[in-house]
Parts: sequence; C-alpha cells; structure tokens
Amino acid sequence: MSIIRKLLDPIPVPEMVRIRQRFDAAAIADLPSHIRQQLRTPGTLNRIQPGQRVAVAVGSRGIQNLALIVRTTMDQLKAVGAQPFIVPCMGSHGGATTTGQVEILRQLGITEEAMGVPIAASMDVVQLDMLPNGLPVYADRYMAEEADAIVVINRIKPHTAFRGPYESGVLKMVAIGIGKQKGAEAIHQMGFKHMAENMPQAARLLMRKLPIVFGLAIVENAYDQTCRLEALPVEQFESREKELLVEAKERLPKLLIPQADVLVIDWIGKNISGDGMDPNVTGRFPTKYAYGGPDITKIVALDLTPESKGNAAGIGLSDFTTKCLVSKMDAEATYANGLTSTVCLPCNISTTLDNDLLAIKAAVKTSNILDYKTCRLMRIRDTLHLGEMMISTALLDEARRHPDIEVLSDPFPLAFDAEGTLDK
Repeated sequence: MSIIRKLLDPIPVPEMVRIRQRFDAAAIADLPSHIRQQLRTPGTLNRIQPGQRVAVAVGSRGIQNLALIVRTTMDQLKAVGAQPFIVPCMGSHGGATTTGQVEILRQLGITEEAMGVPIAASMDVVQLDMLPNGLPVYADRYMAEEADAIVVINRIKPHTAFRGPYESGVLKMVAIGIGKQKGAEAIHQMGFKHMAENMPQAARLLMRKLPIVFGLAIVENAYDQTCRLEALPVEQFESREKELLVEAKERLPKLLIPQADVLVIDWIGKNISGDGMDPNVTGRFPTKYAYGGPDITKIVALDLTPESKGNAAGIGLSDFTTKCLVSKMDAEATYANGLTSTVCLPCNISTTLDNDLLAIKAAVKTSNILDYKTCRLMRIRDTLHLGEMMISTALLDEARRHPDIEVLSDPFPLAFDAEGTLDK
C-alpha cells in the first residue's frame, strides 16, 4: 500500500442525505413570443433597415435557451429585410482559434443550419482606439469593416474575479467578446484591480466607434432558467445593466447552509462557469477583487464536463482533484485562458489523487476538524445546479431548521465502485 493510501485509509467518509433547496422559480413561459414582444421596444429592431448586414455577437457561456434566443432574433432580423450573420465573441475560449470557437457554438446548438444564417468566424481584429491609460481597444474585423449594424446577446451575472457596477453582461460582451482574444488580452492586461474601470471604458469607446444598435440582456433564475430578457437600445446599456446586475445577484443559486468543511463538486467546466466552478457559489475566488459566498474549508473537483473540451480552467480553485479529471485536461486550451486573463491560479493543477474516494478522504483529513466523523460535507453536481444536492448527517439538524430546505432521504453511505469512483 502506498504512503498516500496508508494516510487516507482510516479516514471515514460521512453518511449523506439528499436535500432540496428552494429558490424563486419564476421563469418566462413562452420565450419566442416574449422576444418578439421585446423587439418591438423603440430603439431596437425598428432601427434596422432592409438590406443591412447585421452582425450578432454570440458568446460561449452555457446560457439556458441560447440557441432558441439566437434563432428567434435571427428570424426577426430577417423579417424586417436585414441580412444577419453570427460572430463568435468569446475572447480566448475554444483555444483562441477560429475552429475552436465555431465548435463551441456547435455544442451550444448554434450552427449555420440551425440558425438559418452564416457564421463569420475569425480571430482577426482591428485596433479602433486606445483608453486614456494607453490600453488598445480592438474589435472583430467583420464587425468593424462589414457590419452595417451590430446586435449583442449576453447574460448578466456577477463576475467571478472583480466587483463593480458592471460585471458580466452586455458591456463585457462589447468590450471583451467583440475584441476576440486580442481584445480580451488587452482589457485584462492591467489585471482585475482595474477591470471595473477599464472594461466599461472600453465598452463606451466601442459603442461610439461601432454601429451597435441594441442588445438582448438575459437574467437567469437559480434553476438556470430564463426569468428576464430585455431588448435594450444601445443608449440604455449602462443604466439598465446596472439595475439588472442587482437582480442577477439576488437570483444567483447559492448554498443555503453557509459553512462546510468539505464541498465535493462532481463536474467543473467552461460551460458551467468561466472559472469552471462559480466562485460566487463556492466562495473561492481567483483574485482578491471579488468576494462573497459561503465559508468552505476544502473543495474537491472530481471530473471535467465533455462540453469543456479539455479546458480545465478552475481546477486550481479546488484543493483536491482526480487523475480522471487531469487526464481530460487540454493544457494548451487551459493555459490560454490564464495567459489571456493574466490570472493563472485557476489553471494550476491541484493535489491529484487516484480516484474520487481518495480525493474526498484527503479533503476530510485536511479540513482541520477534531472528529472526522462529524465532517460537514456537501456534494453538488456543479455550481449551476443547486436545487438538489447531498449533505452529511452533521448538517442535518441545520437543514431541517431552514425554511427553504427539504430533506428528501434517510442517511446513506456514498457508493463507490471497485475503482473508487462515484456514480455521477
């Protein structure tokens, strides 16, 4: 037996119970009808002229209903006689390559066939100007040189690495998405300490220089469903996004029990969060410029989503991981993320154990508690899906007292197969 197995063999894994966390489930029932109604907002679709080539910025985030939102928007643009086309706007994602970014869109259900429009994919950019501090500001070449009008689609949510009146939303899509890898790299160059200032400044410059007409701002509820979608004239991007960010923060899924010794996360990936696991949920942030969330002593990341295509950014925010996850990691795709954002901690490989069982035992052993059998352990599928999860019996009394938690099962042991792997 190896020294690692000798150290971990006596460590117990606590019994678990299944619980349901209840959040506000309000969502838009008929999304296509809602989008068509929103596009009647003055200053949005009515500004598009017949024959105009309209570039639609579409990103890489795992936005619920994204393909439906994009297709409905394309249909409405074509209905007024425009010639829309899609531009992948996702910074360094997809390995910072054209084929990689087209593949990400395909995984999201966005193809030329499904959307009924061309996809104009390129990593080529043009420099349009620079900020007062000297940072260059870039834009996708198709948007800068061939588009008569531009439409921006993005979800509004808290950022994972900084705080400000504008975090992740339509302004970020303008400043960083439209700038492709080169633009994302420039805006990140001075670090997240200055992001709350540099990102909106770059967006304002691009909104003056480019023919951006309107945007679709999306807010999701805690169950990853579309609960708000607004068509915003470009003149309202700043004022309305600030208000929608407040709502997005209130609706963010969260762990209703705010302290645990160990958090086990079955899946991390870029389709879950830009940081693989959302720091707003885990309380484990990649920089000191963001804050909030629960108090978690140790985090275990077990596996990487297939949709992430090897990009394991976020693995470094865990304390322990598995050989299974590391074997799926594409180092180049992962490191491109850190080199572009200048924050490399999420790309570091955490302490790697042979299997799920050993990784969880390692977290229990190092969680700084006197009695391992009383470990306060939580297990979640991923940071997007927190409606149903597992907690150890040490948390059971606290769960029963919480008005928005329902206990669903009696205690049971976690079931590992002969290889020490959990059923996910």
